[in-house]
Amino acid sequence: MPIHNVAIVGLGLIGGSLAKAWHSAGLGLHVTAFDQPDVLEHALADGTIHRGEGVLEKAVADADLVVLALPLPGILAALETIGPHLAPHALVTDVGSVKGAVAQAAQVLPAGRFVGGHPMAGAEKGGYAHADAFLFENATYVLCPPPGIPDAHFTRHYTDLIRLVEATGARVLLLDADRHDAIAARVSHVPQLLATALAATTGTAAAHDDALTALAAGGFRDMTRIAESPYGVWQGILAGNRAHALDALDQVLETLHALHHALAAGDDAALDALFAAGASLRSRVPPRSKGFLRPLHEIRLHAADVPGFLARATTVLFDAGLNVKDLELLKVREGTGGTFRVAFAGPGDVEKALAALEEAGFRAVKG
Repeated sequence: MPIHNVAIVGLGLIGGSLAKAWHSAGLGLHVTAFDQPDVLEHALADGTIHRGEGVLEKAVADADLVVLALPLPGILAALETIGPHLAPHALVTDVGSVKGAVAQAAQVLPAGRFVGGHPMAGAEKGGYAHADAFLFENATYVLCPPPGIPDAHFTRHYTDLIRLVEATGARVLLLDADRHDAIAARVSHVPQLLATALAATTGTAAAHDDALTALAAGGFRDMTRIAESPYGVWQGILAGNRAHALDALDQVLETLHALHHALAAGDDAALDALFAAGASLRSRVPPRSKGFLRPLHEIRLHAADVPGFLARATTVLFDAGLNVKDLELLKVREGTGGTFRVAFAGPGDVEKALAALEEAGFRAVKG
């Protein structure tokens, strides 16, 4: 059935940004949201949603599509609750960064009624106050077709869900849940663990040498950027994807052992081969799209559909003494504008650019 009534369970950064993106796209959806009263009041006041509901069962009752936009434990709990209260035709999706555990929990729903989802987008700060209609612009949005449904069949019969995802500005990528989790472990979960390990190990050494932190810049700063993430954010993710994370971590440990052995033995050929393998993969990573990890030193500049917009924006950046390393038009939406990706040399430039643009009346957000 066509999707008209949408229930969004959780109006945080992701759920709120979905609601705002669909509202801005003018799709004619009727959106009901479940969250705390103060959040619902805010979303009703700015016109993003049509109805706020503090009772989960009532929020999903008439929905054609239910979006579970909660942390992983909340998604799993909601799946246990909503089943008996869904319309017979209702489709359910989620936005969690682990898909296997959610797909297993979703088996309480009728076959074919759950589609796992994972939008590869985020921001420094969460909550509805930081929700952004352009958050998903040019982002990859993974959808996991129900087990046994080929991609071609999914594309034909779940067109409304795909249409809604694409309306946010995101690009749909179809993956089965297990493949998604294996990839996420390697490009998201293990990088977090390695950044944490590197920062923690260096922190121990820094306790005995004050000069260490003064010199910890450049590559060290970039590699450990995500080490600031609190464990509370990762606890459910790592628990939900433990097997894949351990497998990926074991492979990294094998490579570290190989590096250790080659360095200890002075084996330049082995070291050269490992460096070449790393460089080869790194060169194939698309530099201009969002993924599991946010790009470094970039902002997204929301462009108004008016003549001379870019000239005025770049003048602001020039006057602020900023050197733009890369500039790319990600998407244009007729009548409403679009989004530019603007890259700078370092994180300090990002903060300076955001401040200058905001003062001049432009809308821009990190990465």
